[in-house]
Amino acid sequence: MDLRDGVKTADNKVSSETKKLSEFVRDRSKSLVDRLESYEDIINLEVGDTGLHRAKTMEREFDIRQLYIKYEGDNPTGTQKDRIAFAQIYDALRREFQVVSLATCGNYGVAVALAANLAGIACKIYIPESFHTDRIVEMELLGAEIIRKPGSYEDVVKESSELAKNNDWYDANPGGANTALQISAYSQIATEIFEDLGDAPKYCAVPVSNGTLFAGIYRGFVNLYKRGKTSRIPKMIAASSSKKNPIIQSFIQGLDYCKDLNPEIIKETKYNEPLINWHSFDGEEALYALKESDGEAYNISDRKLKDMTALLAKKEGFRILPASTAGLIALLELDEKMNFEPDRFVAVLTAKN
Repeated sequence: MDLRDGVKTADNKVSSETKKLSEFVRDRSKSLVDRLESYEDIINLEVGDTGLHRAKTMEREFDIRQLYIKYEGDNPTGTQKDRIAFAQIYDALRREFQVVSLATCGNYGVAVALAANLAGIACKIYIPESFHTDRIVEMELLGAEIIRKPGSYEDVVKESSELAKNNDWYDANPGGANTALQISAYSQIATEIFEDLGDAPKYCAVPVSNGTLFAGIYRGFVNLYKRGKTSRIPKMIAASSSKKNPIIQSFIQGLDYCKDLNPEIIKETKYNEPLINWHSFDGEEALYALKESDGEAYNISDRKLKDMTALLAKKEGFRILPASTAGLIALLELDEKMNFEPDRFVAVLTAKN
């Protein structure tokens, strides 16, 4: 059986209206302003406005009131990464780049491959040789060129950024000049939660890897509060793979900066791979969000990630990537410890399985 059998391509990941808009965006005889407007329409059609679901069965299971799941699996490639991928490709299109490049462990690569495909921009994706992701086939079907490189994820990010600079490609890697754009894209999650609830939740729990998503959601809630839209800023809960994330470890150790981990102790598994790193590219921003919101940070084991995935499928009918359940697990553990007063609590689940 061909591995490509049954794998979704760009043609069946998006609507027929998006396909028509994509044809216009790809037509370089059209004005750039008109092409950008059409790409904005694609973003509005396909990305964001993900569901916020009241998890009543889980409420009864864990004796917690008003538990909400923000399900980022509703995005076209099934993760929150679509939000930043389409924002980056819009920026690349605006600046008239012909090629976009990045390093990935999997999900971000698929998201950028789709966004670039719809914009008619060539896409080069660098993946560490030691990483194993089933999504490479999707990236290739979306027209991306896959390049395997030795070293850690952080090593490959650095090398791919240097290649982008030397070849005048658009560098879509996390951190650096892209931090502000990506944090802004992720801040929309807070706006969507506010629009559904009418206020900010008491706690908002988020899985953490590079820290960009966490920092972006916090920034979104801060902006809403400063504009008088919400009555409060939620306490932020960060969670990641046990002792394999510098943001979590730095917070637990009481550090005022994000300290890199020893790369030799970072071992990936099929459950923790989206979460682990020895250097978080937006770690300082995430650590700031944790401290300013009077938040909490948790280490979560592979066993707990696996068990929560099975429980969510059984109790709520969600197909969730194990790593994306880290924030929910941490929220429930904090409730067990503190016995929350009735309020509203949100866990962001970042990817479908």
